[in-house]
Amino acid sequence: MQLSKVAALALIASCPSLLSVSRAAAVSECSISGTLADWGENSTADIDLTSGGSCQFPIKIRGTVSGSDISQKPSHGKLKRLNLSTFEYKAKAKYKGSDTFAIKATGQGPTASGTSVITVHATIK
Repeated sequence: MQLSKVAALALIASCPSLLSVSRAAAVSECSISGTLADWGENSTADIDLTSGGSCQFPIKIRGTVSGSDISQKPSHGKLKRLNLSTFEYKAKAKYKGSDTFAIKATGQGPTASGTSVITVHATIK
């Protein structure tokens, strides 16, 4: 069975999420050292990655994330919010050294609720 060009284009156009899913799956989760505090408390985390590399940084505080935003942009890379609880950091190509960024998140957990700032120190090798 052969699809017409119109049918094939209609099929592709109706599934734009397939492209974003394959892109998101290609980026691994950041290897984080440090434990995130509870809601309403600030935290610090450390990540390591290669020059030009990228990883996803999920907010792993117990409970539900109700809001999040970038509170400090990185100087040597790019940070973008993928959804309420996940961000993607990409280190600048050919840069080696350290970078820092911060994420402000609001949520509610089983024992606390509030706004937390997560400061992330990246070591780029």
